[in-house]
Amino acid sequence: MAETILDLLARRDPGARAIGAPAAGASSRPWLDSAGLLRLIEEARTAFNEVGIGRGDRVAIVLPNGPEMATGFLAVASAGSAAPLNPSYRDEEFSFYLSDLKPKALLIQAGFDSPSRAVAARLGIPLIELSSDPSMPAGLFRLDTGAMAPRSAARPGPAGAEDEALVLHTSGTTARPKIVPLTGANLAASARHIGATLRLGPGDICFNIMPLFHIHGLVAATLSSLAAGAATACSGGFNAIRFLSQAKEVGATWYTAVPTMHQAILARADRERDRARALKLRFIRSSSSSLPPQVMAALEEIFGAPVIEAYGMTEASHQMASNPLPPAPRKPGSVGPAAGPEIGIMDDAGNLLARGTQGEVVIRGPNVTRGYADNPEANAKSFTNGWFRTGDQGELDADGYLRLTGRIKEIINRGGEKISPIEVDTVLMDHPAVAQVVTFAMPHALLGEEVAAVVVLRDGLTASEIEIRDFCSSRLAPFKIPRKVLFMEEIPKGATGKLQRIGLAEKLGLVD
Repeated sequence: MAETILDLLARRDPGARAIGAPAAGASSRPWLDSAGLLRLIEEARTAFNEVGIGRGDRVAIVLPNGPEMATGFLAVASAGSAAPLNPSYRDEEFSFYLSDLKPKALLIQAGFDSPSRAVAARLGIPLIELSSDPSMPAGLFRLDTGAMAPRSAARPGPAGAEDEALVLHTSGTTARPKIVPLTGANLAASARHIGATLRLGPGDICFNIMPLFHIHGLVAATLSSLAAGAATACSGGFNAIRFLSQAKEVGATWYTAVPTMHQAILARADRERDRARALKLRFIRSSSSSLPPQVMAALEEIFGAPVIEAYGMTEASHQMASNPLPPAPRKPGSVGPAAGPEIGIMDDAGNLLARGTQGEVVIRGPNVTRGYADNPEANAKSFTNGWFRTGDQGELDADGYLRLTGRIKEIINRGGEKISPIEVDTVLMDHPAVAQVVTFAMPHALLGEEVAAVVVLRDGLTASEIEIRDFCSSRLAPFKIPRKVLFMEEIPKGATGKLQRIGLAEKLGLVD
């Protein structure tokens, strides 16, 4: 039976810890328990309903990372539809997203100096101010709706399973960002899938370092934990230097992150191996982009915990596939078997392909969006015979494990030769001087596209472009060897820490 976020929370032990946070400076905050979380959500729903916000009504959220962002999301999604936005957006970005979303209000932290305030004023969007007291349990907040006139909500009460609960935009790297609406049932299903995959239980504590304006942090770290009776401690933002001490402080049993975060943690933990082992993590999870096998092996060695690589996307309410926990086999370079929805491989004509055949990854299941909002053209392209086309290329092996070869739009087409940037990344990561890498397409007058790579070197080590190319020559076919290698201090990435291959050549000035 379809469930809602409230259904998941209502089954929790009332006295169990739910939401926490590492200490801010010298002060630490008590945990918010399940009963307190449910009271907070009910009080917020009443406040929303009294100013005309009800089921299906969108509320944009601009809050910094932390426990109040987590509880604010839960409160809005349990009464209406949450539309979290990156608080670091600039005026033009807020103008686009708020105009596109048409929210009934903007939920913003009291005193937070954000261009979203001026944009909301221009668009006639009222503000709801959220404030908290650092001496009170983590996540508790008060709402000030004084700027909004009292009026009855058209659809008051708790949000239903089929009501829109969350809206997020696609990345928009190659086209106008699309609105992805997700229902309460979508989110609840994904939370259950993740909890089952990771065998989460009341004894688990997730240390959430992912931004909470993104599906990964909202569902994989927060909602899956709460659905399983477990707890989540929300950082105020990712800090690789403080990661080990904060994870220990909150009693973390696991964390989930994108590969660039894992690599930053690894660089620190490699110098503090005793502290890393002392955490006694049950597992480490990675998702949102491909994890180099070398990084997986190093994390497992240093932390003494299995690394579980998963595959997710916004349109699937996050998780689609995942490697299982031991003793089941984990396959480096694979994102595992289906872990919630059904997974198939499809050709351009809409035919499902046999295992071992490469094609587009397609999914269907209770966690998958029913379609983009107000975009019939995108929906016609994205859905075939009930299957959602992910835009990713890959193949299923004989055991049903999925291996991704990249986004279809990221595949490099060098004079008709198709090159997986992930394959080149993996080879480059074997070079002893390479700490991080991202391979991407750059324009070429004759071939259409050529292979390029950005490399971050390990501290104290050096390498030249010629040395990198020579290293690849015995491991890759000649047409796959990067013709351009740029050395940088940091890998260019998006707001959520994901590698951004599309558009990178233009960003780095490699386009004539």
